[in-house]
Order: sequence, then structure tokens, then C-alpha cells
Amino acid sequence: MAMNFILIFVAAVLTENAAFTYLLGMCPFISLSKSLRTASGMGAAVIFVITLTAIINWPIYHLILVPLGSELIYYIVFIIVIAGTVQLVEMIMEKFFPVLQAAFGIFLPLITVNCTVLAVSLFMVIKEYSYLQSVIYAFGIAVGWIIAIVIVAAINEKLELVGAMPKGMKGPGIIMVTAGILALSFLGFSGMV
Repeated sequence: MAMNFILIFVAAVLTENAAFTYLLGMCPFISLSKSLRTASGMGAAVIFVITLTAIINWPIYHLILVPLGSELIYYIVFIIVIAGTVQLVEMIMEKFFPVLQAAFGIFLPLITVNCTVLAVSLFMVIKEYSYLQSVIYAFGIAVGWIIAIVIVAAINEKLELVGAMPKGMKGPGIIMVTAGILALSFLGFSGMV
């Protein structure tokens, strides 16, 4: 049983990496991977939001919507839960991390429409995971996303220091090229799990 949970986690981080496999969450990924500090902060916020929404959405779906025969509205319900969770994160960051919140700018509230967060809730329904499997899967997807954004941000900072980049490749161009190369390297994990 424990091995099953480990496999779900490893698969979520490596072979089902939201950023590199499914290309989910690209808007904040591209915009916030210019700075390692900002990328780390956004990754932490995404981990919190994705895991918390999975913890809330699974029981809502399986204990309320399914018994009532209201599975049809689960998209709307999931989005409402995600919006509430993001609002909670925003209030916490405003109180305890105002500098980091200012660095995120508009991208913190945009976690609400970050397709990675919604995709995790939808995937846990499609994959028919148990509650604990869903939470582990959500945490794994979030960890995979933060690994992706932090690696790209670190490479981007290093490239900025070198400064030998063509003018047209600066900014989002080099981030997409870097993410593409990293996606190919993460593809190597697909035979593992």
C-alpha cells in the first residue's frame, strides 16, 4: 500500500510533471521564472493551493455531489473552492509576506485560473483515486511544478549573468526554450514509473 503512494507521488512529480508534460500553468511559469526568489515563493503558494483544494474538493465531490447525482456541476464547485483557497493565500501573504505578495503582482490572484490547480482536481476524479491517493497526487503535482519553475528560474538567472544571449531570445523566448529542453529530459523518467 505504501509503495502505491510512493509511486503516485513519484509519477506526479516526474512523469506527469504539470509544467513539462501537460504544459499547465504556463502564464505564471513564464512570467515568474525570471527570479529564483519569486519562483520559489510562487511555487510554495501553488503547493499550498493545489494540496488544500484537493483536500477540500475530494470530499465535496464524493460525499456531496455524487450522492446527490449532481456530478454535472463539479467544474463550478471546484472553481469556487479554488477561488476561496487563493483568497485565503492572498490574505495570509498580505499579512505575513507583503514584499513577496508585491513581487507576485497580478499573478497571485491568477492562481485561481491557473489550469494546474483545476487540472489536479479533475485528474483525481478521472483517475478515481481514493482520498489519500488524491492528496498525495495533488502534493506531487505541486512539487513537480515548483521543481520545474525553480530549475527554469535558476537557469534563467545564470543566463542573465552570462549575458551572451541574442536580443530576441531574452525574456519569454529563452524561458520556453529552456522549458522545452527540460521537458525532453523529464521525458526520460517516463519509463521509470
